[in-house]
Amino acid sequence: MLCLGIEGTAHTLGIGIIDSSGKILANVMRAYTPARGGIHPREAARHHVKVAGETLHQALQSAGITPEEIDLVAFSQGPGLGPVLRTAATMARALSVWLNVPIVGVNHCIAHIEIGRLVTRARDPVTLYVSGGNTQVIAFDAGRYRVFGETLDIPIGNCLDVFAREAGLAHPGGPRIEKLAKKGKRYVPLPYVVKGMDLSFSGLLTEAVRMLRQGVNLADLAFSLQETAFAALVEVTERALAHTEKREVMLTGGVAANSRLRQMLKSMAREHHAKFVVPPRELCGDNGAMIAWTGLLMYKSGHRQKLQATQVLQRWRTDEVDVKWRKS
Repeated sequence: MLCLGIEGTAHTLGIGIIDSSGKILANVMRAYTPARGGIHPREAARHHVKVAGETLHQALQSAGITPEEIDLVAFSQGPGLGPVLRTAATMARALSVWLNVPIVGVNHCIAHIEIGRLVTRARDPVTLYVSGGNTQVIAFDAGRYRVFGETLDIPIGNCLDVFAREAGLAHPGGPRIEKLAKKGKRYVPLPYVVKGMDLSFSGLLTEAVRMLRQGVNLADLAFSLQETAFAALVEVTERALAHTEKREVMLTGGVAANSRLRQMLKSMAREHHAKFVVPPRELCGDNGAMIAWTGLLMYKSGHRQKLQATQVLQRWRTDEVDVKWRKS
């Protein structure tokens, strides 16, 4: 069985094709980069419409198949930016009707976990999912993915991007902050906010920007921003690991590319005798293969969806999905 997955929640339009054994046949991505500032939802949607045909053609060509060989269409139904989600959903509906195949709406956050489990062979990890739009500590329990901790305001990826923008750095800011942080020579005290199992990054960002405007060395600030934010992320992940007594820790999402965050999580996992895994970089960020694979898992577990039920769910939470393809 072949599934074509369409990812469209933010800056990336991704089309992936995967078979029921988990073999990724194609995973093509086209990213929107704003001329200035952050992501503009309508501009991102227009970008995705413009490159949709080319991206689909390249995915089919890469997989070496014709459209008629597709058995299932999956798409990112939420959460995400409204105009972008609607673009991906419209494309998926059109393909489903044209090919006369079933359609499945996938939760974007869960798709990150499932593609990670597939390629790392992790069985039951505590997952730290960090990106520009999401920051959650997630683990499976009693038929659903439960959120053990999350940001109360802005996600970590957004925090890094906004600080980079204030410093005059190009988008995306995360990789540029990481590069600068390696040159930092001293730690500048910044707000560290962990509330129970949840996190807050808005105060950290505000203070870092204030210090930047006061002339504090940029490299030192980048280093301090990373160390403070990542320590909070690791603390909450560690508590979730201890509470669930699981034996694996997985890092995923766009910010998973950061080597310092990987190092800190790996050290924490080692102390708890847990295995630490990270998917390949191209599967950490938003991509179509993760949508295709999760769509296959849902369909094979009995999930069926009418075309009328494919409206986007902009605030679709991770813990609202019944995970029927996993045993409790």
